[in-house]
Amino acid sequence: MPEGPSILLMKESLQEFVGRKVTEASGNAKFEKKALVGKTLLDIRTFGKQTYLVFHAVSVRIHLLMFGSYSINEQTKPDKSLRLSLKFKSGSMYFYTCSVKLVEAEFLTTIDWEADIMSEDWNPKKAEKKLKAKPEMMVCDALMNQDIFSGVGNIIKNEVLFRIGVQPESKTGNLPPKKLKELIKEARNYSFDFLKWKREFVLKKHWLVHTKSTCPKCGQKLIKKQTGIGKRRSFYCEKDQKFY
Repeated sequence: MPEGPSILLMKESLQEFVGRKVTEASGNAKFEKKALVGKTLLDIRTFGKQTYLVFHAVSVRIHLLMFGSYSINEQTKPDKSLRLSLKFKSGSMYFYTCSVKLVEAEFLTTIDWEADIMSEDWNPKKAEKKLKAKPEMMVCDALMNQDIFSGVGNIIKNEVLFRIGVQPESKTGNLPPKKLKELIKEARNYSFDFLKWKREFVLKKHWLVHTKSTCPKCGQKLIKKQTGIGKRRSFYCEKDQKFY
């Protein structure tokens, strides 16, 4: 599943269409695509793993889920995978195998933009308050909780926990205050490192534990385990990451 930094890169690549009018809309998303024809794309906003194509009175919410993708100016996948195609005089955008929904403009006002890990509106104090309200939550679940860290995915989770030396099944309420603040700080720091490395096409080269078998610090074999409510893959070192 694409994480927040990748969604931000998608937004940047679609930015050329802002201010332009839709001339044709199609795809198998379950809403009336003709409603978008003739409308001008006013803005593109992202919230974690979600993208909003903003038009007057409505927005199109796109979530790439596990296997979603997009392309620009050329349809690269078959019609059965095409959820939405928007064509403009200057080009076109295509979204495949993803969730595409039409939402009213007012919906954007209900979003807690301060929870977006990559947003200028990111509020670490609010994140800390939310974490303290869930002391029994495992840190692996906390980092993946989109109401707290919108945009964080499994890669960021594993790498952040290694950076701060915390095992994924530790409880948030057991973390010392300093370590809790470190968790919040590094979630944002790593997300921007992710973005930088993704732009340079070197992201995987910088993975320290995600999908790895040995610890880069001590050389001990890493634990690979499905952890938390979501049973997502965790990679961690029992020696260099403390269980709280």
